[in-house]
Amino acid sequence: MAVVSMKQLLESGVHFGHATRRWNPKMAPYIFTARNGIYIIDLKKTAEEIEKAYQALFNIVQEGGKVLFIGTKKQAQEAVKEEAARTGQYYVDQRWLGGTLTNFKTIRRRIKRLQDLYKMETDGVFEKLPKKEVQQLKHERERLEKFLGGIKDMKKVPEAIFIVDPRKEINAIREARKLNIKVFGIVDTNCDPDDVDYIIPANDDAIRAVKLITWVMGNAVIEAQGGVVEKFEDEPITSAAPRRERTERPARPKEAVVEEVTPEVEVVAEEVTTPTLTAEELEAMTVAELRTLAKERGITGTSTLKKAELIEALK
Repeated sequence: MAVVSMKQLLESGVHFGHATRRWNPKMAPYIFTARNGIYIIDLKKTAEEIEKAYQALFNIVQEGGKVLFIGTKKQAQEAVKEEAARTGQYYVDQRWLGGTLTNFKTIRRRIKRLQDLYKMETDGVFEKLPKKEVQQLKHERERLEKFLGGIKDMKKVPEAIFIVDPRKEINAIREARKLNIKVFGIVDTNCDPDDVDYIIPANDDAIRAVKLITWVMGNAVIEAQGGVVEKFEDEPITSAAPRRERTERPARPKEAVVEEVTPEVEVVAEEVTTPTLTAEELEAMTVAELRTLAKERGITGTSTLKKAELIEALK
């Protein structure tokens, strides 16, 4: 029995690709036709690729492997979070932090800081501190939870990642490639299929389409764990409307905190490296941690520097 029906794929709008002016020629084998300036994905090919990806992910999980669901675009955030919770796996639904996979030791230190902050409140430490300091600690915890909450229980790098839109998640893919982690992904007509090990040609912008395919891959995890696969529940729909392409506008200048400046730091066994941290990660650290990091990098005279000055020195 098929893991997903053609009817489900059709009703969810999985077949709507991008405008014909925005495409990657490598996706040609998965395109059925073009209609009204929009590419139509061949759902027969999609169904075949889903079956291959399903079996591959099933085998990985059955052998004890873990899966990291990644979807930082708005259309994917809810789906990856729900499936990670349903399957007992991990997720990233906010900006990808550079080194999440290739420099996992550093990420684990930030996760420990998050866990310590929760423990401080549980143990009643917050009650003994000044109100202003408690507010600062809670703000720090919120920021760490936002970016690391989906992986705070992840003890090691996963054996597979599932991504929505390889163009958006290219930094995660590059890190996975360095560590030989298998990449599963929803790939639209404007993407490069070579970035993904197990390609699922599909609409990566429609919430229903993303939710359906993410749910199917979640079923592979549940089945491999010996669980019972649930029925896909969503509001009934007669037909899905094709996507509307946005008019390209000149990009606005970014703020100082650049979103995707990813440090390409590779973790080498038995070798301690000094990682390059983003401004976002440095901001999340305490003054004491910043001074320790400065000392590790051989920066002197930091004992009298304030937090902003320390961050500037470490950039």
